[in-house]
Parts: sequence; C-alpha cells; structure tokens
Amino acid sequence: MQRFPLLAGSSVLVVDAPDDSVVLRPPPPAEPIDDVAAAVRDALRFPLAGEPLEALVRRGGRATLVVEPPALPLPGVLRDPRQVAIEAAVDALAAAGAPVERQTLLVTAGLARRPGHRDVETLVPPDFARRFRGRVRVHDAEDERLVDIGAAGGVRLRIHPCLLEAEVVVVVTAAETVLHGGPATLLGAAGADAQRAAGAYSLLEPTASQGWRLALALERVLSRRVPLLGVSLALDNPRLTGALDGYPHDAGAAERAARLPVRHLFARLPGAIRRRVIARMPRVLTASGVYAGPPSAAHAEALLRATELRGARLEEPLEAMCVGVPDVTPYLPRERPNPLLAAYLGLGLALRLWRDAFPVVNGGTAILVHGLGRRFPHPSQQPYRAFFNAVRGGHDTEALHAAEHAAGRDARAIAAYRDGQACHPFLPFVDWRGCEPALSRLGSVLVAGSRDATAARSLGLVPTHGLRAALAMARGSGMRRVGFLPSPPYFPLRMAVER
Repeated sequence: MQRFPLLAGSSVLVVDAPDDSVVLRPPPPAEPIDDVAAAVRDALRFPLAGEPLEALVRRGGRATLVVEPPALPLPGVLRDPRQVAIEAAVDALAAAGAPVERQTLLVTAGLARRPGHRDVETLVPPDFARRFRGRVRVHDAEDERLVDIGAAGGVRLRIHPCLLEAEVVVVVTAAETVLHGGPATLLGAAGADAQRAAGAYSLLEPTASQGWRLALALERVLSRRVPLLGVSLALDNPRLTGALDGYPHDAGAAERAARLPVRHLFARLPGAIRRRVIARMPRVLTASGVYAGPPSAAHAEALLRATELRGARLEEPLEAMCVGVPDVTPYLPRERPNPLLAAYLGLGLALRLWRDAFPVVNGGTAILVHGLGRRFPHPSQQPYRAFFNAVRGGHDTEALHAAEHAAGRDARAIAAYRDGQACHPFLPFVDWRGCEPALSRLGSVLVAGSRDATAARSLGLVPTHGLRAALAMARGSGMRRVGFLPSPPYFPLRMAVER
C-alpha cells in the first residue's frame, strides 16, 4: 500500500493506493545554476546560433525586452530565476550600448487578465524595479495601434508597435511548453485572433501545435525587420522546503506529509484559511540551464532539457489517471477557479504535458479530484459565464463557434479586458479547446467529490461523490492499471513506446 497526500481543491486527501497502482513522481532536481545572472550574460555572448548581443546593439539604440507573467509552473514562488534573468538582460543591453532609458519592457499576458502596475513590479527583483528608468508597456490584444505584418495559415499577424520601433528585440522567458515562452511570447504580443488560433495537441511536441507554427511564422516575419534574440531558462520543478523538504520527488516526504498530525486540524479549517496556508508554504524554484539564440532555437533547446530533467518515464500507458486539481487558476493573479478552469488544469494542462504518446490508453478514464463548484469571481471571470450559457444545451460545434464570435463582439467584455478587470472573452473558448485533445482520447472523465453535478455534466463530465467511488467506477469498467498524479507541480510524462 502506498500512502501519499493528494491536493483536491483546498483540501488534502490522504490516499492509500494499492501496490499495483502507479504513483507518478518527478525525478530528483538537477544541479542548479549558482549564478543565473552570469549564465544569462554568457548565453548572450555565446548564443546557440546567430550573432551575440554585442553585435546586434547599436550605441545609443533602442531595445525592447519581451517577457510574460510567471503563471507556469504551478505553484509559483516569490523568488523566481526569471526575475534575475530579466535584470541581467537589461544590464547586458546597457553594457552593449542600449541605455536603460532607451529600453522598453513589454509584458505580454496573452488573453489572460492584463497585469496591473503591482503585478508588473513582481516580474523583477524589488531593487531593480526601483532603479529601472525605461518604459513599461502591457500588451493589449485589442489595441487599435497593433501593426499588421502579414499572415500565416490564413491568420492575420498584428503585433505591438514596440516590437517594430526597437532596433533589437530580446525575449526573456522560461521554457515551460510550446505555448509558453520563446516565440509563443511574441505571439502573446499579437492580436486576439492570432492568439485564439494558437492551439496544441501536446504541450511538449511542436510538430502537432498550431500555436508553435504561428509563433514560428511570426518570429520569421519579425526577424526580417528587426534583430531578434531569445533567452530561455530550463527550470526545475518547484519543490517544498522545511518539514516537507523533498516533495514531490521524494516518496519519503510524501509519506511524512500523509502522517503529519496537524492534517486533521487543517481539515477543520475554513476553506479560505486552507487556501492561504497552501499558498504560503515555503517553496523553491531553480534553473538548470540558460540558452540564447533565435527565440525558437533557444526555447526548443531549453524545453528539451527541462523535459528530460523534470519528466517521469512511463513504460506503457495507463488505463486510468487520477489527477489532483488545486483550488487556483492557471493564470495570474491566482483566484479560485470556475468549473472550466478547474477542468482545464487537469485535462488541458496536466494531461497535455506528454511526449511521444498520450499517457492513457484510448478509451481510458481520467479522474479529476475537485469539487468543481460554480463560482465566477466578478468581474475577472465573467467571460466564463458566457461559455457556460453556450454549453447549457449541449456541445454543438456550430453553437459554440457562434457563441465565441458573439463573445468577441461583446463591447462590455472587451472594455473590462482592456481595463485589466477581466480576461479576454475569447479565453474560455481557448481553454475549452485545450481540454479537447484529452477528451477526444478518453472514454470518460469522472469528477471525484463533485459538489455541482449540473456544472460537471454541462462540460460532459461525470460527477461522483468521492475518490473512492470514482476509483470503483473506473475499476468496474475494466480499468486496472491506475496512475496517480497527486498535485502540482505537474511535470512532463515521457512514454517509452508510442501506442
């Protein structure tokens, strides 16, 4: 019997998994980089391909740094290596001849809620935020001033003017997925229609990703107009420190967490306090590699390294997969998720982090452990109400397309997005398409501990009373090889043989 904690919403369940179950854990962390800033400077001097930074910067020239909020990986940390990398890139540009006053920090959040002033300050170290004298711009996917630079695959590419006004553009990100970091960050500085078309069957395989192809096309078009350089960090999995040091890779740490006497007291606390305690648990995040070069090249190299170092290997696909879903959104700032966002965490994120083959057999079962209650924080998640109204009568494709087009013409929803109060009205439909690769392979998706059967059924999911009942249903339908993905951090799953 294997005992481990499983995060379900704001609660922590202790699961006694049979010995024939597969409890998925990432490998131990790789040797971290001691000095991230020095590694960034070295990478810019010796890129994987193309000219070094010094050869691209004109004395007194203008530069634009493109960055994105650290929404991934989950959970986040206060001290993120990307903060140091951004500062090092700014200093390297200044040393090469582009003074800080001539630099622009362009923050792209995609279709998520636009970051405010305080959110932007958290992207860099506090002392650097106080001394930075350049411009800061937050991308607006509905800005009328976006510049049309062509099309790719029938999609118009309209980008932020800061990318064309600069004499060199540097992208500083971490390699999390094919849709996060690298050239995808440039796509995040494009119009809403281009971002809406950016999908991926697997978040780790560029070949089956329309989003990667669009981002690559944008990079190529933009590189003909302005020199481009990317810095990509290969991050390790976030891990706990203190009493739970070693989690999630250490089975002993999981056993200690399952035996903590305070867990009974924790279970009696109100949900708001439990969420606060979980959010404040001490965690660390380190970088194991830094690469520079064309954004796509640097990103691909860092993503490959991160996948190899962070991923768990499966010799054969599972018949059922149980995924612990936290009570947070996959976007910043963190909030309690509505049912679609909770489903997206399990189906669109955890079950899309695979390479070589889908980790569950065709017709298999996924179990999402979450209450899936209908809550839509106002006004930030109001666009998700429009999505739920559209699926109330079923998942008719034409009806969903019509609802998506109507959402894109909703002046009030667009205004709320531009004011930084809510996400873009396209985002719920993009999130739903992110769930479809898993849904198309699975026979059923069970919601263990569902508190709102109507919300689960409106998404085509099957509500159950608890994890024990969901596991019994899965085994009753013939699913014997069951895997458990206890809780974030969600890590890559590498299949040994494609099925």
